[in-house]
Amino acid sequence: MPGRYATALFELAEAGQAFDEVERDLAQFGEMMDSSEDLARMIRSPVFSADEQERAVAAVLDKAGIGGLTGKFIKLVARNRRLFAIRDMIRSYRALLAEHRGEVTAEVTSAETLSDAQLGALKDELRISIGRDVQIETRIDASLLGGLVVKVGSRMVDSSLRTKLQSLKIAMKEVG
Repeated sequence: MPGRYATALFELAEAGQAFDEVERDLAQFGEMMDSSEDLARMIRSPVFSADEQERAVAAVLDKAGIGGLTGKFIKLVARNRRLFAIRDMIRSYRALLAEHRGEVTAEVTSAETLSDAQLGALKDELRISIGRDVQIETRIDASLLGGLVVKVGSRMVDSSLRTKLQSLKIAMKEVG
């Protein structure tokens, strides 16, 4: 289901030559969901009616200045009671756009926010190893303690401190 919505949005953005605008607006909405627990709760909760979700989302979009195609899309998702899947729709849209541009999307999870220099270095290393331009989607997970988890397509590299400590714990149990 998220793929169908994302495909429809992609096709509308392509027809209106609005790829960059939609991408920017979706990223802004995603950041708003990450930074506002109230918004995230409203999006996940089945307690709110479609009308309530649509009104709340419309107010948030207006305040953020998100309108046009992206605003209409997010309101439609709310009206259809599919807001709970909006993150997957955004991810699917980004994947379609990256494929259209000949890019690869890497999902990077870190314990702390990465600096622009760190993101640039990571992007360069991934471009060299993959041989294509790479767009990076970042996520923060403090439980990693340190290091990174990088997922590109079906490949994943987990260099997080949490995983290294778990491996050490298992190895020590086998010895003892």
